[in-house]
Amino acid sequence: MGFNIPRGTQDILPGESERWQYVEKIARETCHAYQYKEIRTPIFEHTELFSRGVGESTDIVQKEMYTFADKKGRSLTLRPEGTASAVRSFVENKLFANPVQPTKLYYIGPMFRYERPQTGRYRQFYQFGIEAIGSNDPAIDAEVIALAMSVYRKAGLSNLKLVINSLGDKESRTAHREALIRHFEPRIDEFCSDCQTRLRQNPLRILDCKKDRDHELLKTAPSILDYLNEESKAYFAKVQQYLTDIGIAFEVDSNLVRGLDYYNHTAFEIMSNAEGFGAITTLAGGGRYDGLTEEFGGPKAPGIGFAMSIERLLAALDAENVNVGTDDGIDCYIVTLGDKAKDYSVSLLYKLREAGISAEIDYEQKKMKGQFKSADRLHAKYIAVLGEDELNQNQINVKDAKTGDQQAVGLDEFIRFLKTNTES
Repeated sequence: MGFNIPRGTQDILPGESERWQYVEKIARETCHAYQYKEIRTPIFEHTELFSRGVGESTDIVQKEMYTFADKKGRSLTLRPEGTASAVRSFVENKLFANPVQPTKLYYIGPMFRYERPQTGRYRQFYQFGIEAIGSNDPAIDAEVIALAMSVYRKAGLSNLKLVINSLGDKESRTAHREALIRHFEPRIDEFCSDCQTRLRQNPLRILDCKKDRDHELLKTAPSILDYLNEESKAYFAKVQQYLTDIGIAFEVDSNLVRGLDYYNHTAFEIMSNAEGFGAITTLAGGGRYDGLTEEFGGPKAPGIGFAMSIERLLAALDAENVNVGTDDGIDCYIVTLGDKAKDYSVSLLYKLREAGISAEIDYEQKKMKGQFKSADRLHAKYIAVLGEDELNQNQINVKDAKTGDQQAVGLDEFIRFLKTNTES
């Protein structure tokens, strides 16, 4: 009986995994420059964390979560996103007590949603995300957006579009909510059953409906920007000013709403404009979530963050024909002739690797010609030939695979020789 991988998941094989390591390295290095520290939270949490944090009216909670009961009947859920877990940890571990605020966190790991699999969208998918918790300064909003843009640019993307919006504070959102209800209620029966439920739960979510996206009422729906109070207008203006000062181009889209209930004030998405990228162009999204720490039993600590899909980042790199994470090969391949040379090469190989030199030998008892072919397939920079004669003379013959130059090197000098030549 054979086994197949579950639908909506993928094996990331050698050759491809190097590309993942490449973009993850860029993300980590960028976070270091911005002083964001890594947090690692559990793969599963209590279900209520997501139902309360993400929002009961969201598609994630209503349709997409992987929820199960443990052996004691407690409801647990594989994490569908990273913010709720990060904020829960912030509260539970009292990170708000640290003297330096905001608390800056980042995470990289798998998330789980029961969605229809399609290009670039999986049921187990990987996100890189950041959270800045403990500041309501619009400058931190600009910083979070700048960090996301920086990761994409360092990875090699150039065809990017940043779209921003303001969802306003509680007062502004309440006024907008009432306007949306008045707008949709007379014809709500023309919308899907989900939107009919959302009308009273969270009418803002109707604007993000995938089924009714072409309905004429969506095009004429009241804009949140028309309902921002003076404080919210000033906040949004500051965010735009800082982005302009940094030199990051953006568009304001009053219809941009994020798919989670906890957002307020700044919301944003980063999209790919690369030709042939596909119908779903969003690469990353995020926004401000003032009030979420209090929802989880903590003190008032406004936050902002984003999450980006690693899969979609790699797909965007492919669309722009950017080659990343390719294997540059190994430093040295040791070709052995005879049993004594093979026995000696085992300890020599260990010493090379401990010295930081990537090296390999033959484990299939290949003849000399076959070993040279293996060295070529592994793109070895140097090929070292060791036989009984070389052992008797305490030396090894080393060939530069690029130039073809060969020379005899003393075995006691071999490691130093390779380190000098591979690090230059």
